[in-house]
Amino acid sequence: MFTGIITALGTVRAISPIGEGQDMRLEIAAPWDDVASIAIGASIACSGCCLTAIGVDATGFAAQVSAETLARTTLGDWRPGTRVNLERSLRLGDELGGHIVSGHVDGVGEAIEAVADEGSTRWRFRVGRELARLIAVKGSVAVDGVSLTVNAVDTDGFAVNIIPHTARVTGFSLLRPGERVNIEIDMLARYVARLLGQ
Repeated sequence: MFTGIITALGTVRAISPIGEGQDMRLEIAAPWDDVASIAIGASIACSGCCLTAIGVDATGFAAQVSAETLARTTLGDWRPGTRVNLERSLRLGDELGGHIVSGHVDGVGEAIEAVADEGSTRWRFRVGRELARLIAVKGSVAVDGVSLTVNAVDTDGFAVNIIPHTARVTGFSLLRPGERVNIEIDMLARYVARLLGQ
């Protein structure tokens, strides 16, 4: 579990295939002071996608990404040099500053526009009707792993406001309209929809 509060902006340093299948190995440089202390098997949210550390060194970690994950997230778009929002898993007793985020991406959205709105920037994302119906005004959503409050919803998308601090410490400082992002809807909405048979 995660909170959607990004603690580092990492960089993809290498990508290589694993075996004969379509899985791949990602190596990500992480600027944490204690990166070498990450345990093999630890969960790390990488732009919203929960990955398992399979290798660790003094400057970063490696993770295996399955073909399923590549097909359902933006990770298949990544190249060496891609910047990645990073968050280590929540521990009991940690501050829950965002909302409960599982790291299980529900779908891929598209950044549509960024418009100045007082001291922040209002970003609009297109996600399609199936996901948009599960997103509520003043509810929570994770965009590339960042916990955000929804400010507007329409039939195929939603809008959020990004304050300068959030832009500075996440990939929002690099995001451009037309780019794809990982979307995780609020866990409560996911289960309510399931119970209602939707």
